[in-house]
Amino acid sequence: RFFPESFLIAVAIRPEGVFSHHSALELLGAAHSTWGQCTLYVHRRRRPLALEGATLRFLDHPNALRSDRDKYFSTRMVERRGRMLRSTGPERTLVEGFRQPGLVGGLEELVRSAGGFPTLDLELLMEVLRRYDVRNLWASAGWFLERFRLTFHVDESHLRRIEPHTPKSPHYMVRRRQGGTLSPRWNLIVPRELSRLGEPDEP
Repeated sequence: RFFPESFLIAVAIRPEGVFSHHSALELLGAAHSTWGQCTLYVHRRRRPLALEGATLRFLDHPNALRSDRDKYFSTRMVERRGRMLRSTGPERTLVEGFRQPGLVGGLEELVRSAGGFPTLDLELLMEVLRRYDVRNLWASAGWFLERFRLTFHVDESHLRRIEPHTPKSPHYMVRRRQGGTLSPRWNLIVPRELSRLGEPDEP
């Protein structure tokens, strides 16, 4: 019995869609685990569609990237079973994962997965952060780059560029979630399950 996979069904319904969040991690070959939810940005939001073993979620483009010029900013084409699909790239996927961790399978899934990206364009990442311009996102990205300095060839100058945009007082990485470990440089209270993630030389 043949049943087409969720990515191909989603793009057949909305061919202009941009796959995002955990779906982007999967298309980019970085997802740490499978997840039964397929998400994509579309021109007009519609109700979720339940499939056998998966749910398709059609999302509005973020306000920061809603103009016709910006909808495809920091995206790329990815081959999937003979079809070319558009996905957010590693830089935008990382930022939007911190912005909406519930759509990426949680922060631990995000950090484990994004830590496996082959590369990150640090200048493009900075531009994605500027488009959103949210202090928590700047801080979360700074924390992540600090944890994976060797992997992504992050030098101190990159981290110093992020610091002025971070919160002035401690903020939780995840809103309305209590507990965690303070990362003083970023004024960020990080969930405890993330403290063990990073490069081998990290504490």
